[in-house]
Amino acid sequence: MQDNSAFERLVNIMNELREKCPWDKKQTIQTLRQLTIEETYELTDAITNNDWKGIKEELGDVLLHIVFYAKIGTEQNQFTLDDVINGVCEKLIFRHPHIYGDVVVNDEEDVKRNWEKLKLKEGKASVLSGVPKSLPATIKAMRLQEKAKQVGFEWENKEQVWEKVEEEKRELFEAIASGNREHMEDELGDVFFSLINFARFLQLDAENALERTNKKFIDRFTKMEAAAKGEGKLLQEMTLEEMDASWNKIKKQ
Repeated sequence: MQDNSAFERLVNIMNELREKCPWDKKQTIQTLRQLTIEETYELTDAITNNDWKGIKEELGDVLLHIVFYAKIGTEQNQFTLDDVINGVCEKLIFRHPHIYGDVVVNDEEDVKRNWEKLKLKEGKASVLSGVPKSLPATIKAMRLQEKAKQVGFEWENKEQVWEKVEEEKRELFEAIASGNREHMEDELGDVFFSLINFARFLQLDAENALERTNKKFIDRFTKMEAAAKGEGKLLQEMTLEEMDASWNKIKKQ
């Protein structure tokens, strides 16, 4: 009951803002789109940082956007918030026949395979059709590989996947030798794709792994800038050898 009361409070506030606030009254699904993307990335940042306080806050922002879209949908006579909630409830029940039906599963992989079969029954043209076109490339590659796995298009072990990585590396260097930039880009993409697949076999999140490295690079680089400033220097005035020595010192710390 407490959760229902809190949710109802949010809906009532949204209704009031939509009626009285000049900014909220002007918003459309198009103007909210970019803000929603930003809020989603802020949530993923909090998750990467294992920041539970931040996760709580960003989940609230995402929930606000869901309620906002539903409010606009109601105004446009397209759907209501109840339609949204009941729609996902029905989808969950349909796609979990091992809970709400008589289907028997042995593990999570059986669940995933059944999920994809049920999506095809819902009218999906391909097992890959549920992957959004606008996803960032790394996440998209992970989802495509996971989808393909559900129909058996999968390597048997991580050793085979690494052999594929080595094969793609050789093809990349052949492309580099040819000097054909388009061919080089294609082969580099294949290397990335195979490395992402290898990460998946290690049960690692390739996107999160790269983002952790991005954050680590930012931290070390800014410390290197600060160290140089403390010595009265600018990085552009230092040699590569001096910067490399500073970098290694910071890395050890």
